[in-house]
Amino acid sequence: MAVIGRWIGAVRGALGFLTRLPVGYRDGDWDAFRSTPAAFPVVGLVAGTLAAIPLLAAGTLAAPTVALGYLLSVYAVTGIHHLDGIADLGDALVVHGDLERRREVLKDTTTGVGALLAVAITVAALALGGLGLADLPVLAAVGVAVGAEVGAKLGMAAMACFGRAAYEGTGEQFTDASTAGSFLVPAAIALSAAAFVWPHPGAVALPGAVAGIGLPWYWANRSLGGINGDIFGAANEIGRVAGVHLGVIAWTLS
Repeated sequence: MAVIGRWIGAVRGALGFLTRLPVGYRDGDWDAFRSTPAAFPVVGLVAGTLAAIPLLAAGTLAAPTVALGYLLSVYAVTGIHHLDGIADLGDALVVHGDLERRREVLKDTTTGVGALLAVAITVAALALGGLGLADLPVLAAVGVAVGAEVGAKLGMAAMACFGRAAYEGTGEQFTDASTAGSFLVPAAIALSAAAFVWPHPGAVALPGAVAGIGLPWYWANRSLGGINGDIFGAANEIGRVAGVHLGVIAWTLS
């Protein structure tokens, strides 16, 4: 019973941190979540399914309207706090200076042109991905959206299990509480599900999202000395976009 209770607490903590869903909060939920990487893809499944609801109108409503509905639904479910990571990453990418200067920019609350451009590109890329989803059959579109969300969250779990923190903060709380071995359960569940639905394009969207997360992760290791909370947030957004587009491409080429 204690194990089940910890799992429930981990999922509740993950839903509270990664989404805007009103799940409530209890003492211990945060600690249970940060030490249970498998909670990430579970939340991806829930959030991806809810965010995909507007895609049920694909083929009935105009594609731009469906795409707008999907875009709004994603941020209604997941919130916009991960976009703050994209904004900080954008500023850090364009700053001139050494490692310490880039870290300083990540912590700065001032919004620069790099942040504005990064957020604009990310939102536009997701909207265009939604437009591509709107042209797919309903089940294919929903599968890609869910696969991309699960993949993005699985990528975050990988960062928690294998990443190293650049300094004290949110990122360190995840990397210190997880081990490489704890990635086996979420990876096995998610990849088994992808294999089961193959050749559905959602099976491509999932690993595509995980691969997309590798981009900010690689940059952070080289330019910051490790990851932090902003990189987690940015990776989530970039992973989702990569998963959606790769899923749409997979359907188009099939």
